[in-house]
Amino acid sequence: MDILLKYFSDFTPRQLEQFGALDELYKDWNAKINVISRKDIDSLYEKHVLHSLAIAAAFPFPDGLEIIDIGTGGGFPGVPLAIFFPNVKFHLVDSIGKKLKIVEAVKEALGLDNLTTQHSRAEEVTNRKFDFAVSRAVAPLGDLLRWSKPLLRKGQFTVKEGDGRETVYRSGLVCLKGGDLAEEINATGTRPKMIELSDLFEEEWFREKYIVYVS
Repeated sequence: MDILLKYFSDFTPRQLEQFGALDELYKDWNAKINVISRKDIDSLYEKHVLHSLAIAAAFPFPDGLEIIDIGTGGGFPGVPLAIFFPNVKFHLVDSIGKKLKIVEAVKEALGLDNLTTQHSRAEEVTNRKFDFAVSRAVAPLGDLLRWSKPLLRKGQFTVKEGDGRETVYRSGLVCLKGGDLAEEINATGTRPKMIELSDLFEEEWFREKYIVYVS
């Protein structure tokens, strides 16, 4: 939990309580349904929660947006983002039902009314549109783009930065990836914006990890 406070200082008391509860919740459920490796569960806040919040550090989503988390697994990045952005709606999708059982339990325990789940493949989600799709190391970029494109509405929002400049963010795919991505990106024919996580967080674990944003 301390590692979150190292980088984020404006949590509300409710957010502090929610983030603080994640450790016991995930350890308890992971003992029943293993979705996080045994060696990673002890580094939950660094390797899962803070990793997910890299998206929050780079994308200041305004209230009212709707975001789909493709292949959420045990709830990452969707659960930490839903805590961070209580007025943004998150729809967490996964094809494995037992993983969503954990997400639903965490949702209920934390009172995350801005979070919904769906047991299906991303390409089976119909009749809904979202402002952004997020994902974490689920599939090659080409697949993520193919799955997310039909789900995204066209839109943008503008954020005034601390120095007075304005940044425009267009709807798109925001995913967390690692390693050498050159071949994977070249195969898509896109030119995504890349953000190095080592520019956001100093811990060694974040080296050679990236946010990949395709608008």
